[in-house]
Amino acid sequence: MDTNDFKVLKLLVVGILVNARMIRGLSATDSFIMEPTTPRPRISMCNQSHLQWEMEVCGEAFKRDMARIDPQHWCNLTHFISEYNFFTLCTETKSQSINCYWPNPLVESYIIRIHKHFFSNCTMERMVWVDPPDDMLTMLILIPVFLTLAMIALVVWCSKRSDILA
Repeated sequence: MDTNDFKVLKLLVVGILVNARMIRGLSATDSFIMEPTTPRPRISMCNQSHLQWEMEVCGEAFKRDMARIDPQHWCNLTHFISEYNFFTLCTETKSQSINCYWPNPLVESYIIRIHKHFFSNCTMERMVWVDPPDDMLTMLILIPVFLTLAMIALVVWCSKRSDILA
């Protein structure tokens, strides 16, 4: 037997053994020993009053930070993005530390109160769109229509005149 044939045969046998081993490992019929697990600790309920107090702590820190920023810059996010990020992280970590999910209705209502207090005058003025004059509107509609018709006519004319163009 050639050495290359022997290597191929050896590789084939190893491949079959590895495949059988993987299939056996993935089989649900094989029994395996499960070690006993310790019971999971019971998760306590969310303490709403404690959460409200923690939100007040985060809010007071945010109010102190915002007091250092000129009120005319309160509508420009670039001036207070780090303070707002710290406030958000504070509410999230405090909620999770007392086993409350985040965001929850209590936290959302507190964040809305903060927004109403600091950002109520930050509504952007909307631009009122006005239709163009009728002459301009007619031109904007007719130009693409005529260009489309001209292109169709050119294609039809060229297809009839293919003997000259070819």
